[in-house]
Amino acid sequence: MSKNEGYIHLYTGDGKGKTTAAIGLAVRAAGAGKKVFIAQFAKGMHYSELKTLKKISEIEVVQYGLKCFIKGEPTLEDIEAARKGFEYVSAVIRENRYDIVILDEICIAVHFKLLDKKEVLKLLIDKPGKMEIILTGRKAPPEFFEVAGLVTEMKEIKHYFRNGVYGRKGIEC
Repeated sequence: MSKNEGYIHLYTGDGKGKTTAAIGLAVRAAGAGKKVFIAQFAKGMHYSELKTLKKISEIEVVQYGLKCFIKGEPTLEDIEAARKGFEYVSAVIRENRYDIVILDEICIAVHFKLLDKKEVLKLLIDKPGKMEIILTGRKAPPEFFEVAGLVTEMKEIKHYFRNGVYGRKGIEC
């Protein structure tokens, strides 16, 4: 890859911070005048960062999830929402409308078979040359590690969740 070519980034692992890192990159890119598209798979609930991101004209965020099913099994509606989103994201990438595309929780969407891994890989491999694509989520398949130019694994060492502290507004949600 040349210095001017866009890369695929993968933020995965069991630790906290994958989406946060991707959003930080989006804000940095917007500050540099780049256009960013964020597709959130398996997420449909309101998260505090959405309120701020909607105020940044260079960033567009769309959710392709219903509720958070991570503790259960996806429903047919979850699958349909993710696939509809993937169709739209595929067009966004092919049409090269954005400098950066963030596919938040794409790894979980593939793991739970909301999306077909081979279709996602083809889209990544065929991406426009200068576009950066950021993949997030636990349980990234080995093939995502192979196509990524940057891989960061978030490793949980200690988490207050284990002591009964759940999502706090402005910190986790």
